Formats: sequence, structure tokens, C-alpha cells
Amino acid sequence: MNDKPEGVRLAHDMVPFPASVSAQAQAALQRLVGADGVPLNSRHALPPPGDSAAWMRLKQAADAGYAAALEGLAGSLHASVETIVVEGATMHVATPAAPVSAACVYLDLHGGAFVFGGGAACRTGARMQADQHGILCYGVDYRMPPAYPYPAALDDCLAAYRHVLARHRPERIVVGGRSAGGNLAAALVLRARDEGLPLPAALVLLSPEADLTESGDSFQVNRMVDVVLPGSLMAANLLYAAGHDLAHPYLSPLFGDFTRGFPPTFIQSGTRDLFLSNAVRLHRALRRAGVEAELHVFEAMPHGGFMGAPEDRELAAELQRFLGAHLHGPGG
Repeated sequence: MNDKPEGVRLAHDMVPFPASVSAQAQAALQRLVGADGVPLNSRHALPPPGDSAAWMRLKQAADAGYAAALEGLAGSLHASVETIVVEGATMHVATPAAPVSAACVYLDLHGGAFVFGGGAACRTGARMQADQHGILCYGVDYRMPPAYPYPAALDDCLAAYRHVLARHRPERIVVGGRSAGGNLAAALVLRARDEGLPLPAALVLLSPEADLTESGDSFQVNRMVDVVLPGSLMAANLLYAAGHDLAHPYLSPLFGDFTRGFPPTFIQSGTRDLFLSNAVRLHRALRRAGVEAELHVFEAMPHGGFMGAPEDRELAAELQRFLGAHLHGPGG
């Protein structure tokens, strides 16, 4: 009988904020913990998957919080925006004031644990992407649970992609998403490939929720260390999946087959990101399949970044370089 432990026991010590990041990044981390050193977000428990009423109350409160946070930001954006509905999918189409290329387009899939981040937040997010990249942006306001579980969101993303393909050449399209949106972006590419559609020029996955089974190392190592996402999202994953196998590639694209074609991919995470293992494992899976893939891991960065620190600007510059290398406008 083997009596050796199956893990590493840690002392209950304070994990300090590192001096190895910018002062702005340190301040961002400090803002998200209480006087007791416990992440503020850890005080908000998710309802059980079957309690639809509780999820709707949480959704309404979160949407109000998003709207309040974005109210001031919207005034600093320059892109115009209109809302359209195609095949039942709602999209916010943002046009930059000073386009870099009229031929290229960014299909943006918002985050929010598959439950939050739609509506005004999605609309503002599309304008932000249009401003940042200088190209037309479609923000997909996909349907979400509890009213619309899987595969509604992925169906909407695919409808949006077909709409974009009808108007733009695939080598001029990039698909991108953050967190749950990163999951949907990767799943969209897998499903588009399986259905015989042309693949986009590139894929951008920012801290992607690529594994709904939460099997990676960082789901344990970075628990409570990630001040933005301090614990499991399994309740939301189960709500979204609605009884489907969490390990299916359309739900957990980490487990997809990348040998049958996949676009160049930009992946980002941080050493304190609960989803770090998703990024690391997905990058290795893509490289084993011979797919061109970049992995950018930032020191001490939690899920979603530092919200305006120099590290976030460095990430934006890396992303701009990546898009410039893979998006081809007129004559490109």
C-alpha cells in the first residue's frame, strides 16, 4: 500500500502581491481583496444549476452592474454602432471612425460565464474592439441560460459567422473571445470546420474557458489566488451544458481534434489566472497538431487582466501585431 500523499499541503499563509509587476497592476490586485486578504468576488456564491429563478435574479443584478461600469466608458468611444438580427442571432455592428481597413472584420464573442455580459455590455464591447483594431466589429449578443442553454449560444455564433462569411473573404476575418467567449470562439471554429465552412484568418482567445470539466492544474493551484475569478464556475458550466457531456469539443474545445485544420491562434493568460491551465494545455494541443499558435502569459495577471495597467497595453500591442500579420485587406 502506498501511503504517500496525492498532493502538496500548503500552509495557510498570505500570498503577497508581487513587486515584479507595475504599480498599477499591484493596485488593481489590491482593490479586489478585503481587509482580511480574501478576494471580494469569493463572497458571491453561484446558485445551483437547477434554480432558474435565482440565476435570473443574479443575471439582472450583474447586467445592472455591467451597465453602470460601462456608462462612463461609452462616452470615450468613437465607433458608431447598429444592431441587426440575422437567423435569430442579435449582433451589434460597430464601425470605427477611422478604419484601418474597410475589408477586414472582427467577430467578437463576449465573456461572462455563458450567462452574463449581453445587451449594453456586448454593444459597448463591439465599439471597443472597433476602436482598438480600426476594423468593422460584429459583437454577437448570443442567447444565454437559464432561458437558452447549449447549443443556443453556439448556434447564434455560427449564424453570425455565416453572415460575415457572406460579406467578407475568410482571410479577412478574425474571430475572438474572452473567457466564455474564448470557449465559444474555439468551438465555433471546430463546428464551422465540421460543417465544411471556410475557416477565419486567425483566432484570438483571451483567458479562454476551454475546459468546462475544470480538469487543469490551475483550477486548484490558483484557487483564491485569482482575485477576479477565485473559484470554480462549475455551476454555470452545468447550467449552460444542460445535461450534455461537458467534455464534448463543442463544450470544451480543449478536447477537440486540431489535426484537420485550424487557424493561427493567439492565446493569453496570466500566472494568477484560474484558467491558466486552459491556455497552456490548449497551446500544447495546437502545437502538437502543427497549428501556428502563440501563448502570452503575463506575470501575476488574474482572469481578465489588470484593467488598464501597462501590462494590458503591452498585451494590446502584441494582439495588434498578431492581427496585422494575419489579416489581409485589399492587396494583402
